[in-house]
Amino acid sequence: MQLAAIIVSLVLIVVGVALFARALLQIYNFMRLGQNVPAGTRTDEPGRRTVTVVREFLGHTRMNRWGVVGVAHWFVAVGFFSLLLTIVNAIGQLFQADWLLPVIGEWAPYNVFVEFIGTMTVLGILALIVVRQLTHPRKPGRKSRFAGSNFGQAYFVEAVILIVGVCIFMLHALEGAQHHVDGYEASFFISYPVVHWLEGMDVSTLQNLTYFFAGLKIATSFIWMITVALKTDMGVAWHRFLAFPNIWFKRNAGGETSLGALLPMTSGGEPIDFEDPGDDDVFGVSQVEQFSWKGLLDFSTCTECGRCQSQCPAWNTGKPLSPKLLIMSLRDHAHAKAPYLLAGGGKTMEGAEKASEEQLKDVPAAALAEAERPLIGTAEENGVIDPDVLWSCTTCGACVEQCPVDIEHVDHIVDMRRYQVMIESAFPSEAGTMLKNLEKKGNPWGLAKKQRLEWTKEVDFEVPVVGKDIEDLSEVEYLYWVGCAGALEDRAKKTTKAFAELLHIAGVKFAIMGGDEKCTGDSARRLGNEPLFQELGMENVMALNTAFGEELDDDGKVTAESRKPKSAKKIVATCPHCLNTLGNEYPQLGGDYEVIHHTQLLQHLVDEGKLIPVTPVEGIITYHDPCYLGRHNKIYTPPREIIGKVPGLRNEEMHRHKERGFCCGAGGARMWMEERIGKRINNERVDEALSLNPDIVSTACPFCLVMLTDSVNGKKNDGKAKESIQVVDVAQLLLDSVRTPVDPAGEAETESEPEPEPVK
Repeated sequence: MQLAAIIVSLVLIVVGVALFARALLQIYNFMRLGQNVPAGTRTDEPGRRTVTVVREFLGHTRMNRWGVVGVAHWFVAVGFFSLLLTIVNAIGQLFQADWLLPVIGEWAPYNVFVEFIGTMTVLGILALIVVRQLTHPRKPGRKSRFAGSNFGQAYFVEAVILIVGVCIFMLHALEGAQHHVDGYEASFFISYPVVHWLEGMDVSTLQNLTYFFAGLKIATSFIWMITVALKTDMGVAWHRFLAFPNIWFKRNAGGETSLGALLPMTSGGEPIDFEDPGDDDVFGVSQVEQFSWKGLLDFSTCTECGRCQSQCPAWNTGKPLSPKLLIMSLRDHAHAKAPYLLAGGGKTMEGAEKASEEQLKDVPAAALAEAERPLIGTAEENGVIDPDVLWSCTTCGACVEQCPVDIEHVDHIVDMRRYQVMIESAFPSEAGTMLKNLEKKGNPWGLAKKQRLEWTKEVDFEVPVVGKDIEDLSEVEYLYWVGCAGALEDRAKKTTKAFAELLHIAGVKFAIMGGDEKCTGDSARRLGNEPLFQELGMENVMALNTAFGEELDDDGKVTAESRKPKSAKKIVATCPHCLNTLGNEYPQLGGDYEVIHHTQLLQHLVDEGKLIPVTPVEGIITYHDPCYLGRHNKIYTPPREIIGKVPGLRNEEMHRHKERGFCCGAGGARMWMEERIGKRINNERVDEALSLNPDIVSTACPFCLVMLTDSVNGKKNDGKAKESIQVVDVAQLLLDSVRTPVDPAGEAETESEPEPEPVK
């Protein structure tokens, strides 16, 4: 047994190490096929990036949001890396059954560590096996986050970990038996009952058991290594290696999720100049090799856990998009096409082959066939990604927020959309109307710019306009960016007027733009029309910089002499999409402003006592987190603080809230597209709200307000919602509580005896 174990183990070790080294080189060369990224964007602040990796791994900051799964996975992950010396120990035990590691082999702290982590690794993987079985999709459907994952690969990995963990435990117990441990001690505080049982066996039996478990441990470990080396697209195994570089190279060195701003379009690692693009510039992604190397790394890192899928509003409402299946499809396609690409294959913009027949003669037929598949195409076209998958995305960011290995799904979806829009002109027809309106009128509704100021005639106080009532914004504390919806959409205008009145009551000096401003370009950019976003954005940046009193040079850039600090350029917005674009994306265009959301300012004014809610608003309220306010900008507390200050309200949270909040369905330019597949996302969200039987559904975004109101009104008409239920913005809610109630005679009542007033 000893001789057989030695021979088999040594052969497997040599083959495994050689193949694994080759696989690492293959993966490195495969990643290099992707486009470069702009210099420094993925490698800045190396020390901070390293701290982020350590924190995310040791703290399991994403996984631990999932309770017992996070804890179990922590022990499995830590055990895999921290117990590597047990392989060395097992090799030694093949030659001498009672062999111990030099120096630390008899050191109690090391033995305690091996005992504890080894045991917890076994218990951890058993817990994960049970979780997988309990959530296994026994029938076709979407309820399980594992639907569509490779179960065979997962079972193989789980079996390997379980076998190796049991072997570590048994080998440690055999050490105790062979070294005559005759009572409980720290080094064997868990395994002593097994040690005591083994001590009743003769020396020969103990040695043979040692050879067996040592050989089994080594064979299992290196069979696993050989398997994953031969299958480099096995994400459920490779993520334990690739997750570290994927986290290290994430967009934000400090560890923040890759949400908020979208990345500018690049070609060959350089930003594209849309006024004078290069002849070889690549617009968007139409071939898998046109993704950046970070994108290819993302695809290979996916562990198929399905957390993204479980949170995706599209997947949860019967649409073809699953972020997990999207990434898996891109990974499988990229790895299948890799031999062709590594041989020099590729297509020109005209579709001609770049490589010679000589270069491609040794490429497998399967790789050549994969190279002919369109990246985006229907099933009839044998496409890798169906167009309906791309257009189902609301860019809500739930997938990015939940991914434990920091895959940047939204960026990849938008990159593919960019090609479809800019090169193929292939996108939902309704969105074309929105784009034309933006081009001609500067707003998605196609209304005249003079209508942007119509709402100011509906309030009984003066609203200063920059360039008309005041020279520039140095005379006020805030620029109120009203936005297209806030100025032009009837329901959103109620929020605009309520917020302006609250600022007036609180004595906050503010002003608005004069109507020449245009849409920030959020919907255009997320649809994929980057040039239109750039055009709208640069016009707005020039207008804003001028409004803030900065001088511009001939190119429209701020001169160094007139440049003001960011803190001197304060903007408040009621629309989270405007907030995100102005604050996170306009710095890419030369506009650097301090942008806050209206709920943040209102909370501050309430805390300072400048706004005092006194009128009770009776009833149950539930608050819907807008995706671009919450996940994209991490603003969760201010709206809830305001609701908490309004007397009479009882806040009930929906099951999906804050980081796990559910989208209204309007993001990613979906506001302007028909929802023809599956259940409407806004109906799904409203059904969740109505399950709490609320009197008020509140939000803090004009897009959400429109979507939720439409759904609630539809359910009222169908008799599925009570007629009294209201959908309001937090600002409207606060205004009705701050106002002093008025008696029938028209005289203000005292604040000591307020009467409830309906929310307007």
